[in-house]
Parts: sequence; structure tokens; C-alpha cells
Amino acid sequence: MATESAMKAPFTKYVEYLNDLNEKRERVVKASRDVTMNSKKVIFQVHRMSKYNKEEVLEKAEKDLAAVTDQYVSRLVKELQGTDFWKLRRAYSPGIQEYVEAATFCGFCKNGTLLTLDEINNTLLPLNDPSLQPLQINILDYLLGLADLTGELMRLAIGRISDGELEFAQKICRFARDIYRELTLVVPHMDDSHDMKTKMETMLQSVMKIENACFSVHVRGSEYIPLLGSDDPGSFLVGVADIEL
Repeated sequence: MATESAMKAPFTKYVEYLNDLNEKRERVVKASRDVTMNSKKVIFQVHRMSKYNKEEVLEKAEKDLAAVTDQYVSRLVKELQGTDFWKLRRAYSPGIQEYVEAATFCGFCKNGTLLTLDEINNTLLPLNDPSLQPLQINILDYLLGLADLTGELMRLAIGRISDGELEFAQKICRFARDIYRELTLVVPHMDDSHDMKTKMETMLQSVMKIENACFSVHVRGSEYIPLLGSDDPGSFLVGVADIEL
């Protein structure tokens, strides 16, 4: 009986630990879903941008991103700071990747540069308890989010071409191409990078679509003429070659 009692005590602690860990995982998964959903809303907001409302739209997107950080990412930080948060990485990684995608997308559209991992992590420091180990986004989740960014850049480039912002579309093309080129040098040396290698294939397709769109405008530029009857030289109509003037 004494031996049974001595063995039961540590196993009771193991049961409590696993139950607490599973409950924490469920809370982290829920918080990650909220981060994902609201980060997507920031991305959708940025896509509403045009050459006429750029400042207004980006200002709204920045406020929305700050709200995601304060209301939803802060919940992840509260759950994970000061713990072995790497154990729960699979539970919160999707939300962090989407957050990185939204932050870098918004940053590029505003400043034309890439938001670095250190800059993103610095925005999370105020959310952490100074007495505990801070939750920081790891390099893998940052790169995975960056790989997803090119899909949004592709959609943005196509939209800018349709609005006649050809220089902006070419800038997006160069930016997306630079990201892909740099990642092709890094990914082969990464451990446990199956997800990254899969995303690289999709990333290449996005870059090629941007290049093809910009190339088509460059080669067939005469077909991208101002709308008939419009006094706005920035209005463009694709495929008007069949219209008799």
C-alpha cells in the first residue's frame, strides 16, 4: 500500500500537468483563430486602397492592426509568456503567420519596405510581463508569414494595374521577386521546413503572375488607353482595341 501511494502521488501531478496543458492548448487555439480572422480583415482593408484613398485606407488598416495586437495577440501573450511556449507552437503558429502577413503587407503599402522580425517583436514587448520570459515570434513563423505575403502582393499588383498605377505594380513585382530570391537561398538550409518548401511553390506561382501581368502591360501598352469620354488620364480600360473610334 505504501508503494502504491508513493507511485500515485507523482502520477497525479502528471495528470494535472497534462490536463492544464490541454486546456491551455484549447485556449491558445481559440486565440489563434481570433488573430487569424481579424488579421485577414486588416488585409481586406488594405486591398480597398486606390490612388485616391491610399492614406485614408492605410490609416484605417493601421488602427485595425493595432487593435488586433492589443485585443487578440495580447491574449496569446498572456497564455504563453513565461512558459515553454514552443511546446504549443503548432497551436498558435497559424494565427502568428497571418498576423505577420497582415503587418508586413500594411508596412509595405505604407513605406515600401519590408517590416523585419525585430520590428514586429518590438511591438509585442509592451504586452509582456517584464518579470516573465517574453513571447517572441520565431524566425520560422515569420518566414512562413512572409511566404504568404506574396499572394496578397499578387492580388494588389493586379488591382493596381487595373487602376492604371503601373509604376506601383512594377514596384510590387520587384519587391515580391526580391523576397522569393532571398528565401530560395535560406530554405534549403532550414530544418523541418516541409511547410516552407510547400509554400515556396505557391510563392513562385504568385511571383510569375505578377511578372506576366507587368510584362503584358509593358508589351501591349497601347491597349491600355484612357476610357473613352473620360477626362481622367488615370482611368484605364483593358482590351479596347476592338472599339471603333
